[in-house]
Amino acid sequence: MSFTDSTDSGSDRPVSVLWGECELSSARSSCTFRVSEEWRCEQQLVLRTVCLGEAARDEFHVLEVLAEDGESRAPVPLATLKPSVLPSASLAGVELTPPVTFRLRAGSGPVYVSGQHVSIMDLSSDEEEEEEEEEAAEEPPKKPPKGSGAQKGGAAKKRKREKEEELNSLAPEGPPPAKGRGAGRGRKAAPKK
Repeated sequence: MSFTDSTDSGSDRPVSVLWGECELSSARSSCTFRVSEEWRCEQQLVLRTVCLGEAARDEFHVLEVLAEDGESRAPVPLATLKPSVLPSASLAGVELTPPVTFRLRAGSGPVYVSGQHVSIMDLSSDEEEEEEEEEAAEEPPKKPPKGSGAQKGGAAKKRKREKEEELNSLAPEGPPPAKGRGAGRGRKAAPKK
């Protein structure tokens, strides 16, 4: 079962597909998420939830994950669920690179694992540079008509000069008031006796 979450053809944005093809039980205790070797882009499985089915017995169900990256690694317990205590768990932040195997270590299930299959297109920088060069060669650079830039620049400079002159005319012409008691209040000092 998969639903497209978002797609964007022709760009390097990720394409995300809802993934929920993993049902584990005593009849089928493991499920492997693989990606076709034909896909030449980065792949990730972002887990969202693991939950028990309605027919699950009231026993502990232990789900483990095994990453198959060529090295021999021990399985990692991912969730322990029990219908009367914890029937589901959120797995936010668990991102795995395929191939990945989920295994029901204990319990009879059914246990469902869901998440998002994310594909990130890997566009090489050489291809992008060639495309940009071709586009630049096809379109000549656009120049503003003669005289229009000079007129705009001249008007802007004139306005700037007028603004500076206005600010200068508002400034007091005399020297700044002296420091001290009563200075700058507009009264003359009283004569001393």
